[in-house]
Amino acid sequence: MADITITLPDGNTREVPAGTTVGGLAASIGRNLAKAAVIGVVGGTERDLDWELADGDVVEIVTAESPRGLYTIRHSTTHVLAQAVLELFPGSTFAIGPPVEDGFYYDFELPPHDDGTPGTFVPEDLERIEARMREIMAEAQPFVRDELGEDEARKVFAGHRFKLEIIDGEADDPTSVTEPGLVRTYENPPATPWERPAFEGYPGFVDLCRGPHVPSTKDFLGHFKLMRAAGAYWRGDEHKPMLQRIYGTAWASKKDLDAHLERLEEAAKRDHR
Repeated sequence: MADITITLPDGNTREVPAGTTVGGLAASIGRNLAKAAVIGVVGGTERDLDWELADGDVVEIVTAESPRGLYTIRHSTTHVLAQAVLELFPGSTFAIGPPVEDGFYYDFELPPHDDGTPGTFVPEDLERIEARMREIMAEAQPFVRDELGEDEARKVFAGHRFKLEIIDGEADDPTSVTEPGLVRTYENPPATPWERPAFEGYPGFVDLCRGPHVPSTKDFLGHFKLMRAAGAYWRGDEHKPMLQRIYGTAWASKKDLDAHLERLEEAAKRDHR
C-alpha cells in the first residue's frame, strides 16, 4: 500500500500508510500522544480519531487537557446526559445541549405534572441521571457519525419537536450543522436496545450533531458532575415553552474536576461572608 505525506503543525512531514486515521497518526508519533488524543484538526476542520487522512493533509492532534479537547469532552458528555434523561423519563424530549465555559448544559421538556403544569426536575432526579450516565459510560458505547437526508431525519426525530425545528432551519443549535438536504447525526448504539425506542430505526440514542466526539462513552468522560436544574425558555423567548435545563461540569481528570468544585465552594463561602 502506498504511503501518504502528512504535515504536522511545526511544519515537519510524516510518511504514513494510505488509510491511516487521525488516531493512527497519533499512535505513529508516540504512545503517550495516542493515549491523550481526543480528536484531530485536519485542514482546519475538527475530525474524529477514526477520520481517514488523505495525502497532503495538515494535521494537529488535539489532547484532552487542551481547550479544544475539553470542549469535546464536554460536548460528548452532553450526549450521555441526554441519553440518560430520555431513558429515565419516558415521554420527555430534548432541545439543545452545548458546551459552555467550565461545563455544559442540555434543555429538556418533561411530561406535565398531574395538574397540567410543566414537568420539572428535583435534586433526586439529578442523582438518578448522573448514576445512569456513569452506567452508559461504562458500556463504552461508540460515537457513530452519519449523514441523513432531511426527509429521513424528520422520520428519525418525529417525536422530538425541537429537533424538527432545527432540521427545518427554524432554530439554531451551536453544536449542530444542518445544510440544505443534509443532516449530520451521531448515534450511541447501546449494549441492550431500548425497550421503548425513541428514534425510528435506531435501537438507542441519536442526536443532531456536527461532532467531533471522543471515540466512545468510556473515553475521557468519567470526570463530571451535574450541578443544578433550572427553567429556560426555548430559544430564549418567553412566549415559547419553558424547558428544564440541566447544568453540569466536566474535566479531563479527577484532579481538575475536584479543583473546580473546590473553587466553587470557596467562592460560595466568600459570597456568604
